[in-house]
Amino acid sequence: MGHFNLIQLIIIWGPPVLFAITLHEVAHGWVARRLGDPTAQMLGRLTVNPLKHIDPIGTVVVPVLLLVLHTGILFGWAKPVPISPRNFRNPRKDMAIVAVAGPVSNLCMGIIWAVIARIAVLLWPTFPWVKPLIFMGIAGVLINAALMVFNLIPLPPLDGGRVLTGLLPRRAANVIDRIEPFGFLIIILLMLTGVLNVVLMPSIDWIYQMLLPASLIS
Repeated sequence: MGHFNLIQLIIIWGPPVLFAITLHEVAHGWVARRLGDPTAQMLGRLTVNPLKHIDPIGTVVVPVLLLVLHTGILFGWAKPVPISPRNFRNPRKDMAIVAVAGPVSNLCMGIIWAVIARIAVLLWPTFPWVKPLIFMGIAGVLINAALMVFNLIPLPPLDGGRVLTGLLPRRAANVIDRIEPFGFLIIILLMLTGVLNVVLMPSIDWIYQMLLPASLIS
């Protein structure tokens, strides 16, 4: 994406990161409401206002650090939308559906950012001022692909872990649930050792190439 200073990187990545993280959480709350749980709506979390969802560490500090350190991967998180499974007819199945809504929202946003980048590429020769939208569209595809793949890791408390426990027999699901207190510690260890990057990047690159082939933006 070229060489940018920190301010330029924040301008390019800021909107895609905020939308990716915010709408990911809103998707969880919206689907939960459709399945009978109004908790997120009652607490004012079904809004695209990022101030309602921002987690100072996960939404600001972690993404900025990953940008500054040029780690090659970018992700973050917002304050989790509160869900009350007791309001669901089938708590395990419905919780899995709520969980998968987040990654699906990131896929949808990735497609939207890809369309924005494609349109900006077409307009750029005539309207040079749209060039920042190309970089922002690329950033949008990358961050949403990264969040989608990252959250589908089958490890609680990530969305993939919720989906896995919803699909497994109850006894096996209970074993997976016991891992949850150590979930983020495991993720951090995988990140520090480079394993997370090795595991996630092929899938992220594949999604990126599907949405924005290199020939389109070269």
